Amino acid sequence: MLALKDTGRAILRKVLGERYFEKREAGRNAFNADARELVEAYCFGAIWGRPGLPAATRSLLVLAMLTALGKGTELKMHVLGALNNGCSVEEIKEVLLQAMVYCGVPAGVEAMRAAEEVLAEQQLIAQA
Repeated sequence: MLALKDTGRAILRKVLGERYFEKREAGRNAFNADARELVEAYCFGAIWGRPGLPAATRSLLVLAMLTALGKGTELKMHVLGALNNGCSVEEIKEVLLQAMVYCGVPAGVEAMRAAEEVLAEQQLIAQA
């Protein structure tokens, strides 16, 4: 598991960015350390580390799944990850629109709001 954890930590740092990674590390404690290691080893090491899909595609899939689950806080983090993986604002928007139709308007609206907050902070939204 150590190799997977190390691989996962490197992928997590690359996908979610140095700022997120450092903040995450600062919040590590005796209660959450085991859960974080599980995420590092299996989520990022074993799954994100697989060669079958490009990181950008994985990011877009995660955005759709988080929309379906109604997980706005996690979605915000993964919008940054999608940008770090080379996804465009247009691609992010299209995934959320597609998810809105298949997952329901309330879930889609919540996801759009969460993504819009992140994209506005990054100054990536043009006025209509």
